[in-house]
Amino acid sequence: MRSCPLCPVLSVAALVAIPAVLLIAAAPVQDAKPADKKEWGVHDMARPQPTMVETPASKAPSDAVVLFDGTNLDKWTGNGGTADWFVKDGYFEVKPGSGNIRTKDGFGSCQLHIEWMIPADRECKGQGGCNSGLFFMDRYELQILGSNPNQTYVDGMAGAMYGQHPPLVNACRPNGQWNTYDVIFHAPAFKSDGSLEKAGSMTVFFNGVLVQDNSPILGATAHAAKAKYSAHEPALPIGLQDHGDPLRFRNVWVRPLAK
Repeated sequence: MRSCPLCPVLSVAALVAIPAVLLIAAAPVQDAKPADKKEWGVHDMARPQPTMVETPASKAPSDAVVLFDGTNLDKWTGNGGTADWFVKDGYFEVKPGSGNIRTKDGFGSCQLHIEWMIPADRECKGQGGCNSGLFFMDRYELQILGSNPNQTYVDGMAGAMYGQHPPLVNACRPNGQWNTYDVIFHAPAFKSDGSLEKAGSMTVFFNGVLVQDNSPILGATAHAAKAKYSAHEPALPIGLQDHGDPLRFRNVWVRPLAK
């Protein structure tokens, strides 16, 4: 039998290498997670409870910012001064020719509730006679219009994201009855160079019926033109439009959403 002068060396190397390979193979692979984000187990009783929010019937949730409580427009401004719309009987009404109004405070992503009505004696004809608009961040419009009965271009009817998305259905009530919008608005995000990072969106329930399902915002609202984005602040006022028609509003509140 011939001796192998290298065998002892090879044997030692193999004994050292094999455990290393086994250790590498056995090491668990872990997903990279943010250091400040804990992954909770299923049904973990130590997981923090959500904040309790009171939801009294026909009133704003306890964590909402009430924008109109039925008595005054103190949280609104018009053309840089006092909001000069009429307030009476628990609602406020557009004063035609006085101009748009907007909230004194700015908001970004939010949940908004608003009720609106076309007076029963108004004659609606296309875009005339019963028109207003709800503007998020002073530029992204959810159309308010008497659409029962009334026909116009579908991306300008009640429940439409004006000039962008028609509503999935027409859920508008007849003139003289109150309508309700419940909106989840997600603000767009912009990069440091001003370019768009993420488009905004709206989900809208119109009298309890889904009419916008996470619909993407294409840009700032424009009439008879394609919408375009331009960078802006992360929080801006919510506005209501004076289109020359005496529409009424009540029970307006907003809940800012966490980023």
